[in-house]
Amino acid sequence: MNNNKPFVAINYIECNEDYKQRFEELFSSRAHAIDRMPGFQQMHVLKPSDDSGKYLVVSYWDNEDQFKTWTSSKEFIEGHKRGFADLAKAKTEGKEPPMKSSFKTYSIITR
Repeated sequence: MNNNKPFVAINYIECNEDYKQRFEELFSSRAHAIDRMPGFQQMHVLKPSDDSGKYLVVSYWDNEDQFKTWTSSKEFIEGHKRGFADLAKAKTEGKEPPMKSSFKTYSIITR
């Protein structure tokens, strides 16, 4: 993969029914830490229209290397700390995680 090409990362997030409102609140009041990262262009958080699917968090980057830098940065931890705390709390209480996520990444061919 050419690391100098425009790049998109999509996080597919599945929330427990009782966590969906909290998830939306987290993004509505996000820290904007990602906005400070070199190469970050924009982000969209998409809610499934039928309320039964996965949320999509789509971030656009100048290139893959800049995205990778984000995932290991202090800004990444800052941007996710409340969600990470929710996951840790569920684990401490012996509960299932309130959400699950998986990343897929893409090179942009055309705009």
